[in-house]
Amino acid sequence: MRLLIIGAGFAGMYAALSAARLRDIQGASPDDLEIALIAPEPTLVVRPRLYEPKPETLTAPLLDVLKAIDVNYIQGNAETVNTEARTVQVTTSRDTRKTLSYDRLVIATGSRLFRPDIPGLAEHGFSVDSLDDAVALDKHLHGLADRPAVNGRDTVVVAGGGFTGIEAATELPARLREIFGKDSTARVIIVERNGAIAPDMGEGPRPLIEDALRKLGVESRLGACVASLDRSGVTLSTGEHIETETVVWAAGIRAAPLTAQIPAERDNFGRLLVDRDLRVPGVAGVFATGDAARAACDDEGNYALMSCQHATRMGAFAGNNAAAELLGVPTRPYHQKPYVTCLDLGEAGALFTRGWERKVEMVGDVAKKTKREINTVWIYPPKAERAAALASADPERVTDL
Repeated sequence: MRLLIIGAGFAGMYAALSAARLRDIQGASPDDLEIALIAPEPTLVVRPRLYEPKPETLTAPLLDVLKAIDVNYIQGNAETVNTEARTVQVTTSRDTRKTLSYDRLVIATGSRLFRPDIPGLAEHGFSVDSLDDAVALDKHLHGLADRPAVNGRDTVVVAGGGFTGIEAATELPARLREIFGKDSTARVIIVERNGAIAPDMGEGPRPLIEDALRKLGVESRLGACVASLDRSGVTLSTGEHIETETVVWAAGIRAAPLTAQIPAERDNFGRLLVDRDLRVPGVAGVFATGDAARAACDDEGNYALMSCQHATRMGAFAGNNAAAELLGVPTRPYHQKPYVTCLDLGEAGALFTRGWERKVEMVGDVAKKTKREINTVWIYPPKAERAAALASADPERVTDL
């Protein structure tokens, strides 16, 4: 029997760990149940941290962890999924193709930044969505120091006032001072189409976020969209033109395109609709998880967000349940009632909330300490020790906040 997992992000990593854990508990061997993970590189990109400087350091190796738990790593890109034949076609780095069969498949392909067809965005926009994008932005920012301090060189526009946009914007003042010097007068401007910053965070946290932006000198343009970009800067839907050489796009994500190959229903974000066991209804043998799936967290109408916090736990349940079907043991319905946010606010600290109502629990330096622990410990892979790695993947305990 073979269980294939597509994707080495947080959901894919925990799907592999959890499936291997159940296989070990049931006393099955890797010959009885092969677990294989397909990804371009055996590396976890620590995506929640890509707004930080030195993004090239924000990866974690997975190969030793996978070897420790007897999960096969298959290098390549999953290009085609045939759910009737139960096969996945993989293209390797040498541009060769091979077809793999599966008995169960876990789609953990994650998400990508949504880039609308705005004039000039593809040519002039940056992002912190992928490792390559974040490295390109970092290189660009450092290169600005060699240019004349005119034409908006010292101005950065961040398009999107949600979680990612705020974290990128509040980190930028310190990054720009490091590049231009401590006396730099660099400007950072957030453009948000809604009438308030952090539209999804609610009324409780918002005043604290607004206060942090003021302390950092980060400006806002609310009720405005980016209409176009060119070499001279960005033009907003209000008609305002801002001279800048740097526009960071942080306005929405969508499920990775592979989900479109699964003959099933999807939501507006391209996520596959799944049942409580994270199966894709009507498609035999296929599970979806992480940012590739729209899954109910509870019985109160809350659904998993496209976030690391939900992806890790969803991955653990998907891997467990896919393996459970093959091993003939009961599955475990996915549930994730606890929900927290920890928003980095750069030199202004951080903001920690609990619950879907976003009740503020910590602010400032205290919350910043928690944010650092999340970013440097909690979201990294377990050690490449078999017992510890398998123990880390109990679905009931993963991300149990």
